[in-house]
Amino acid sequence: MSTLAAQGYRLPAEWEAHAATWLTFPHNPLTWPGKLAAVQQAYARMVAALAPSEPVHILVQDAAHATQVQQWLAEAGAQGDIHLHSLPTNEAWIRDNGAIFVCHPQPAANQPRRLALQWQFNAWGNKYPHPHDHAIPPYMAQTHGVPVVPGGMVLEGGSIEVNGNGVLLTTEACLLHPNRNPHLSRAQIEQRLRDMLGVELILWLGAGIEGDDTDGHVDDLTRFVSTTTIVTAVEDDPNDVNYAALQENLRRLQAMTDQDGKPFRIIRLPMPPAIVHEGIRLPASYANFYIANRVVLLPTYRHPATDEQARQIVQACFPERTVIGVDSTDIVWGRGSFHCLTQQVPA
Repeated sequence: MSTLAAQGYRLPAEWEAHAATWLTFPHNPLTWPGKLAAVQQAYARMVAALAPSEPVHILVQDAAHATQVQQWLAEAGAQGDIHLHSLPTNEAWIRDNGAIFVCHPQPAANQPRRLALQWQFNAWGNKYPHPHDHAIPPYMAQTHGVPVVPGGMVLEGGSIEVNGNGVLLTTEACLLHPNRNPHLSRAQIEQRLRDMLGVELILWLGAGIEGDDTDGHVDDLTRFVSTTTIVTAVEDDPNDVNYAALQENLRRLQAMTDQDGKPFRIIRLPMPPAIVHEGIRLPASYANFYIANRVVLLPTYRHPATDEQARQIVQACFPERTVIGVDSTDIVWGRGSFHCLTQQVPA
């Protein structure tokens, strides 16, 4: 059987048109110990910023949870095409446990235009219980009338970043970690990504940032903002725990070339000052933004100087969109932010 790539399917870049965004409303106190109520309010503000841009589908636990969510959304002023779906889940990080949709630009009469890839989700190396989360990708696919295709290995959406033009960025720390696909070699993992996502060139960064319990997802580090331009988080303080890893990733990026052999344009994104809660350094990063149809959701961290610096840098990358900073200080206690909490359905 020919691969999805051979059939003409590809993973679009995030800035390409969306039909919708999927979310899972936070409900698990184990994800945000002692902060769940604050997180739910912050999350509702994120939805309020996103909803005018495109249809939003939100997974909730049950009817009682739906009633609460509607109240939080109303208090946050959320308006738009918002749909609540009752489906029990464990983790709210739908970037990682949700479907990843690939598209065909010109499907034949008997070909679906979109396919929903269901990768194996093992909660970042079996760190947390996740008995319900396997049901998320087929539910998303069914809602949009899209066939489901098994991905064939453990993979999270936050661990890959594509430019929509044949290039995929990932990290060695995550994709090569023995708690993901110990039976697969680096070459086999690369081939599976090519076959399923329609990419040609796999580019490898090194390690992630401190406090990231995903073992180093690329969406906390480095993001494509066009086919030829990359923004990457850089720590300028040599005494900071993230300095060495981020400098090494910058060095690698500067040596990389695209599918045509041309160097990328690299834009540096600052890191916020260290955020520590209960003695734990959290993986706060401005790189974890989400690109929607009309807005970009940028996590901010109650540090006005770097928050505004990051907003201006990202805004310059997306002149056709409005970059909206939304406070993610409580949300990042769960070890992620807005990109981890969203999953787009391509138009």
